[in-house]
Amino acid sequence: MSAEFGGRSGRQGKLSQWLRGRRPKQAAGDGGRETLLLAAAEAGLPLAPAAHPAGYRCSCDRVGCPTPARHPVSFAWQTQSTIDRGQIERWARHQPQANFITATGMTHDVLDVPLDAGREALDRLLEAGVEVGPVAESDDGRMLFFTLTRGTPEDEDEWWPCELDCHPETMDEHPGLRWHCRGSYVLVPPARLPGDDDPSVRWVHGPEHPLPDPLSLLEYLTDACARYAGDQPDPTGAAWPLHH
Repeated sequence: MSAEFGGRSGRQGKLSQWLRGRRPKQAAGDGGRETLLLAAAEAGLPLAPAAHPAGYRCSCDRVGCPTPARHPVSFAWQTQSTIDRGQIERWARHQPQANFITATGMTHDVLDVPLDAGREALDRLLEAGVEVGPVAESDDGRMLFFTLTRGTPEDEDEWWPCELDCHPETMDEHPGLRWHCRGSYVLVPPARLPGDDDPSVRWVHGPEHPLPDPLSLLEYLTDACARYAGDQPDPTGAAWPLHH
């Protein structure tokens, strides 16, 4: 990364009030968008430009893009990702339509769960007084819990690549949960998905909240995911976990 973590500023109080209001159209404007991106960077989330919607398609030139408006624009996104304020301002102003991703496994991880399960878990966490960090929700039915990264354990056998999506290896134990760590990324608010004029990915618990230890959230999230998966019958009548 090209900058060290910065301190909080007086803008954070105003940002918190704005986030509680959750006014998507304002976020879509240049001022709101840039303010939110800089707040994410100040919270320690390294950012890089991503594709954006072009109507109902992706702005990239890939025919049949499988993740429209959800992927970085550069293959060097991991080394490009930064919390440097000046660089993010330049990107935001020169690419006014671009979404942004944040690279996980560097300073933070993301626990990614089905939206209904995430909302239930968030309510339970707040009621229990557990420290909850930044949380975002997406119109494609997911909720993202931003946490500290686990880093690299002394025993590499205890770690897993993000491509496995969750741990342990079977979905029976952690249905619907994705743990974004090394080598992965997620969209950071405000971001738009194809077909939406207003932000499709937005904060519900803003980036001014400190990143928590992921293990402090894991039990609540996996319990909620298990209940949610059990409530989702497939056409044959069997329960199925949401995982794609």
